[in-house]
Amino acid sequence: MAAVMAVLTALTVAGCGGSDATDGAPAHSGNPSASRSAQPSGSPSGDPGASAKPSVSAADGRDIGACADGDCEIAVSEQVTVRFKGPAGPATLTVNEIGPNKITYTVKSGNNRSQGGASGPGQGCITVLRDHGSSNSCGRVSTMRPAAQPGSVVILMAAGEDGTAVLHIVSR
Repeated sequence: MAAVMAVLTALTVAGCGGSDATDGAPAHSGNPSASRSAQPSGSPSGDPGASAKPSVSAADGRDIGACADGDCEIAVSEQVTVRFKGPAGPATLTVNEIGPNKITYTVKSGNNRSQGGASGPGQGCITVLRDHGSSNSCGRVSTMRPAAQPGSVVILMAAGEDGTAVLHIVSR
């Protein structure tokens, strides 16, 4: 199940914001992949306030501990801090705000800090962590597992219509 994602190209999309922090190393300039859009996660129900069961499913459920090795797929519906193995050692992803079709988060790895945020149906962000920096891309995303990149950790955070986001962390 390989997902083709635009990881290294900057998207200019309304409702999306992010910033990158690097330690002076040049950004990775690999070949960008083609973008693939997906349907918004979640099922259309006439009542967005109904939350008896989240509309997204994730391979690791809601088990934040599954991310410790730098490879997981979890559902997130509240502010939380996820600790995982990054390319420069321990890293954290903190979900700052989450709601229907909205997500903002901060990633810290070594001396690097990156922020991402998106709002709207089918919106999300991809953050790529490397030893000497990071990059963000926000806009229309798929909830499919992003492709691994050598020497990097790829993070996909896709907002869901019911306030539950899908978080993928891929390092292999």
